[in-house]
Amino acid sequence: MKALKLCAPVFTGLLLAGCGGDDNDVMLETPTPTPPAAEEIMLKVTAVNLTNGQPLSPIGIALHKEGQFWQIGEAASAELETLAEGGDNSRLLGLDVVMMSSSADAPLAPGASQELMLTTESLEDYKLSVITMMVNTNDGFTGLNAMDVSNLAEGDSISMRTHAYDAGTEENTEAQGTIPGPADGGEGFNSAREAMDKVAMHPGVVGNDDGLSSSVLDSTHKFDNPLMMITITRMK
Repeated sequence: MKALKLCAPVFTGLLLAGCGGDDNDVMLETPTPTPPAAEEIMLKVTAVNLTNGQPLSPIGIALHKEGQFWQIGEAASAELETLAEGGDNSRLLGLDVVMMSSSADAPLAPGASQELMLTTESLEDYKLSVITMMVNTNDGFTGLNAMDVSNLAEGDSISMRTHAYDAGTEENTEAQGTIPGPADGGEGFNSAREAMDKVAMHPGVVGNDDGLSSSVLDSTHKFDNPLMMITITRMK
């Protein structure tokens, strides 16, 4: 009787080419490497309203690699105009250069603080912008403009104080019906632009107790720089 020739059993990690004589080819199976999990980076942005009586529109924050939200001496973009006149940050946060963003749901009252979070897989070349309107003004705003955060290590923090800017898109009449904040409840964004039409440092407000009888503002709505304290912390 002929002896049966049996195939060798398959062991883990080996792939047999076939069953035959002693010269069968044996190939090692190369395991597919598992790619490393992407690192999650988390940034916390804390905003504090330093003013005595000037509420701020919902804080918006954005990570981007290119562009700036404003430039002193240049005309405001339509997106900045929308924010500075009516407190709506959605158009700025929706710009093509913005990689990720977050917005508060409510205005920031004087003396109060808000925290916003952003997560990303890398900070390489990233800049952070923060934007908000002083709502008891015609077109005043404040924030951070393209702050470099690419070198933040875990646990690091950066604190900055912000100044008041004038979008230059609406005349600072402070008249009834022209201010969207609680001091007036008037009109917000209006596509018409005043003659100056360039971003500048804000000169401050003039109230009716300063002799401007047509102003709906008073001394409680005045502000001095700085307007906000912004702290950026890399949580992980």
